[in-house]
Amino acid sequence: MDLATKYKTIFNKYYVNTKLRRAHFLSQIGHESGFQLKRENLYYTKIEGLRKNFKSPFKGKTDGFVSQYLRNPEKLANYVYANRMGNGDEASGDGWKYRGGGYLQNTGKNQYQHLTDVTGIDFVGQPNLILEEPNAIIAALVYWNDNNLNVLADKDDIDGISDIVNIGRKTIAYGDANGFAHRKILLDHFKSVA
Repeated sequence: MDLATKYKTIFNKYYVNTKLRRAHFLSQIGHESGFQLKRENLYYTKIEGLRKNFKSPFKGKTDGFVSQYLRNPEKLANYVYANRMGNGDEASGDGWKYRGGGYLQNTGKNQYQHLTDVTGIDFVGQPNLILEEPNAIIAALVYWNDNNLNVLADKDDIDGISDIVNIGRKTIAYGDANGFAHRKILLDHFKSVA
C-alpha cells in the first residue's frame, strides 16, 4: 500500500488531496529520503566533501581544523549546526539532537519546536519520533504547507518545489536543485499512479 493511500486522512487534513499534489509531494519525499525513515548521517571521510556540503562553517579554516570532523558525525553536527536554526552552541549537543530527520529532513531545533507546536507531538523532547512513519508523514506535510507547496504543485512547478525543498528558496536558474533529474523521473511516475 502506498503512503498516500495508507495515510489518506492525514494527506487530506493537509490538503495534499489531488492527484497532482500527491504526485509532487511523493516525488519530493521519494528523492529526499528514498521513502526510508532516517536521520542525517553526517559521516564524512574526505575534507573536500565537508567543504563542499558545509561551505560557510569551514570557510577560511585550515585542512587541519576541518579534519577533526572527519568520521565524527556527532561532533560535526554540533559544530556546523551550532547557534543557528534555534540550536544552542556546540556544547549544547543541539546540532546532533536536531539534525535532519524524517522524509524531508526537518533540521534544527526551531523546526522541531514548530512541529511540536503545530502537531502536539513532542518532537523537541523526543526527536527520534520523526522516525516513526505517521510522524514523518505529518512532519513532511507540515513543511509542505508551511511553504505553500500546494500552490506550486497546482501549477505543476517542479522547479519551484524542488528549489524550496532542496535549496530553501526559489532560484532563477531552472533545474539547479540537487537531484532535479531524479525528482522529475519520480514525478512522472507518481503522476501515472498517484
